[in-house]
Amino acid sequence: MRIGLHVSDFSRPGGASALGADLRRVATAAEDAGFARLSVADHLWQIPANGSAESEMLEAYTTLGYLAACTSRIDLLTWVTAVVFREPALLAKCVTTVDVLSGGRAWLGIGAAWYEEEARGLGLPFPSTAERFERLEETVQICLQMWADEDGPYDGEHYRLERTLNVPQPLRRPHPPIMIGGGGERKTLRLVARYAQACNLFAAPELERKLDVLREHCAAVGRDYDDIEKTVVLPMDPGPDGENVEALLGELERLARLGVTHAHSRVPHAMDITPLEIVGERIIPVAARW
Repeated sequence: MRIGLHVSDFSRPGGASALGADLRRVATAAEDAGFARLSVADHLWQIPANGSAESEMLEAYTTLGYLAACTSRIDLLTWVTAVVFREPALLAKCVTTVDVLSGGRAWLGIGAAWYEEEARGLGLPFPSTAERFERLEETVQICLQMWADEDGPYDGEHYRLERTLNVPQPLRRPHPPIMIGGGGERKTLRLVARYAQACNLFAAPELERKLDVLREHCAAVGRDYDDIEKTVVLPMDPGPDGENVEALLGELERLARLGVTHAHSRVPHAMDITPLEIVGERIIPVAARW
């Protein structure tokens, strides 16, 4: 099992002027500690679970470009891209650019979006749930076409492209891996089975059932269930002195028995660095054995 770090809190005592240096410290510390992936949230307002809408928030793909320059090994992605924020061709180009400039370390994390107040407040489109899922599928199709050798047109219900030209192509072949976030059993997990290299679920009581549903969708489309990486979001607070480490390891081992191979977490006080070092010293090496 591998461990990833999610960064979604950009409020710092030093304010915006200190944020660039603080993010660099977190990114390099996470890489040195052995975290497999580093992600940022694709929001323009802070979400209610993390603070007020007025809290600091950075645009995701600009931030990933900066983090690419700060690191050399760790994979980079949004957790996850809101499909309604960018036209699909622009999104494919954003991910391609991060991949090329990082030396082949980009993923596409994507979902149907949920924060309606944010979208309405900033004048961004936020159609019905059904339409957002239709757009999600077409966006993934367009990205895959732009990351392939063909540059012909794409004619969908919501998007029409006359030429899907994308130069340069991503360094990672056949394309940057796709993770589709969400546990919707009828739509999201069906899309995972059809298109994705990874799913993203929560470490909740219904996790085992969600995995069974994904297995059924894979069988329906002829996809090998084991080809899909199972990732979960798991809060990971090791404690100031590592007092929570054993409990975290117990939970990670339980998840590994279910087939989970990547746990992704927002580590409290990550910008103080010490919690990242504790995870790197006492959790990542043990989890790697499972």
